[in-house]
Amino acid sequence: MAKKEKKDEKFIKANIKEAENNVEEINDKTAETSETDVKETDEKSAEIEKLQKQLDELNDKYMRLIAEYDNFRKRSQKEKDAIYPDAVAATVEKFLSLSDNFERAMSFECKDEEFKKGIVMIQNSLSDIFKGLNVEAIGIPGEDFDPNFHNAVMHIDDESLGENKITDVFQKGYKIGDKVIRCAIVKVAN
Repeated sequence: MAKKEKKDEKFIKANIKEAENNVEEINDKTAETSETDVKETDEKSAEIEKLQKQLDELNDKYMRLIAEYDNFRKRSQKEKDAIYPDAVAATVEKFLSLSDNFERAMSFECKDEEFKKGIVMIQNSLSDIFKGLNVEAIGIPGEDFDPNFHNAVMHIDDESLGENKITDVFQKGYKIGDKVIRCAIVKVAN
């Protein structure tokens, strides 16, 4: 029995030694694999961070481009909206002398009633066109004097009238909205 025990003991020791060698091999391989995995993981993390950074930069550029385009669109719309009133004002200004001349012609006596009627029709037609373009006449007797809309060329003292009241209008003024096309030329009391 002793021989069998010694044989079993040798067998067990050999198996233990082989197991220890196997464990060392596994530990070495695990260490190598762990180092490789860590390196690969670090490389992949670095690559992911790099790609994320590129994505963030591109996204930032894209958002800035969208904002820039939106600002351009709004600015273009404002410019377009500002051009129309300026163009209308410039065009109407060219016709104001014509309107003034027809008003002067209407104030004179005329023996030919048909001719007078034609002048009135032309003046009314011109007034309708101005109304259609939202052009308003400014400078009416009795109105308060406003230096933004009126140009005073004469001044009178009259206690029966209020202070800074327009008494006479020598030339009508015109405006579109808040934009003055031509100031009215007026006489002011007090």
